[in-house]
Amino acid sequence: MTGESVVTAIDVGDEQEITGFFIRHPNRGCMSSDAYDIVVVGGGTAGVFAAATAAAEGLDVVIVERKSEADAGHIACGDAIKGKSTFPDVIDLEYLKDESFTNREISRAVFENPADGKDIEIEFSEPGAVLDRKRYGEVLLEEAKRVGSEIHYDTVVQDVIQADDGTVTGVIGTHKGETVNYDAEVVIDAAGALSILQEKTAFDGSYFDTNVRYSQFCSAYREIIDVDEPVEWNDAIVFKPTKELGYLWYFPRTATEINAGLGFQMDQPEMQMVPELKRAVEDRPDLVEPTVEDKLGAALPTRRPYDSAVADGYMAVGDAAGHVNPTTGGGIPGAAKSAYWATRQAISAIADGDVSEANLWAYNREVMTGFGKHFAAIDCYNIWGTTSTVQEITEMVSSVPGQHLADALAGTGTASMSLSLKLRTLVDTFGHWSELIELAKVRSKAAELSEHYARYPADPAGFPAWQSVRDGIMDDLYEITGADPKY
Repeated sequence: MTGESVVTAIDVGDEQEITGFFIRHPNRGCMSSDAYDIVVVGGGTAGVFAAATAAAEGLDVVIVERKSEADAGHIACGDAIKGKSTFPDVIDLEYLKDESFTNREISRAVFENPADGKDIEIEFSEPGAVLDRKRYGEVLLEEAKRVGSEIHYDTVVQDVIQADDGTVTGVIGTHKGETVNYDAEVVIDAAGALSILQEKTAFDGSYFDTNVRYSQFCSAYREIIDVDEPVEWNDAIVFKPTKELGYLWYFPRTATEINAGLGFQMDQPEMQMVPELKRAVEDRPDLVEPTVEDKLGAALPTRRPYDSAVADGYMAVGDAAGHVNPTTGGGIPGAAKSAYWATRQAISAIADGDVSEANLWAYNREVMTGFGKHFAAIDCYNIWGTTSTVQEITEMVSSVPGQHLADALAGTGTASMSLSLKLRTLVDTFGHWSELIELAKVRSKAAELSEHYARYPADPAGFPAWQSVRDGIMDDLYEITGADPKY
């Protein structure tokens, strides 16, 4: 960092009291400065779990959040999660559940198939939940503060600070017109999809994944609606495909309060989401004359996790690192887990006095050998789907028994098929055999890809060779599907 430090002190006897600390940067004038072990940018799920993990271990940590305290937690989300078991145990999970889990009886998913009007139902092995996302976010921030995190609201991060060797040493934000410099041993980027920090950081000399484009993201919009009559499916999360290679969802917070939303891939023709959702809701006989309580939109990644989410002094977590299920768009579990893993590694690196890319690398491996391998495999089906129309896909899906299709895509193989069911399926799928053969090849490549991700290198030295093999698998996938390269 270039510039001159100026310290102002008052003599109070044997000691001096520091009253001001300013950093002068060329062309930036004076700015106040705060120093921390870890600075976390963003106060969503990833940011809170990162900060809480650090604070619980006694580190000085601050969350820098652009929203006001009153608006913090107000985030566009589908609101559905698998349950508290998803979260690292660094906050009071029972308090979080009691305060924000409004529907804890989600036992199934229902896929409404417009091709034949039949529903595909998938039973859950354990109940999930739909939550009040605003209250959920508020509780997370309360918990982060309770365990010792500072939270600076109304602060917009505009730039990063890098040393001459490229190490990220902090961020620069603006709070109510005042420029504030945040110095840190490690900066954790939890700023969400298409994070501005990644635009501002020079990643030259690192393996940080910069192969990021809008086409790898989804645009989503949701409304919270109230209806007079309880819906019969208050124990289910409901999905329905859209013509723009996306899907509609209906997630019941309660039997009369529904999170209704939709999304589409940004590489597809633009969808007019507000009128499209309005029409979809109006077409449902069980959602009569709804009252809209809240509306909000967002972008989210529908891509594989970043190949590497670390650089010297810098780590990306959650949406900022592509830690989102690329099919469903579910990002809460990945955000919580990745933030916890990243921060544990950051704590270790700070203790070592070495916050280099190499010493932060173990976080990458934990992600890739955890949920990362599954997300990368699932993304293969997204790529395959770009080569077919929604009608073709739904017609084929309607011809395959629902649970078997779900197991095939998940790679679980838990459901056995009797001879009679196999024969019936062959008849029902007539006209789609070539697509099913292609899908089987995609499934094989997805399994190969998952196995390769499980062998993610333990250090940066092995990364180029690992990446080369991975890219070869993807080349095979593009040849099988005829899809345009996504990355």
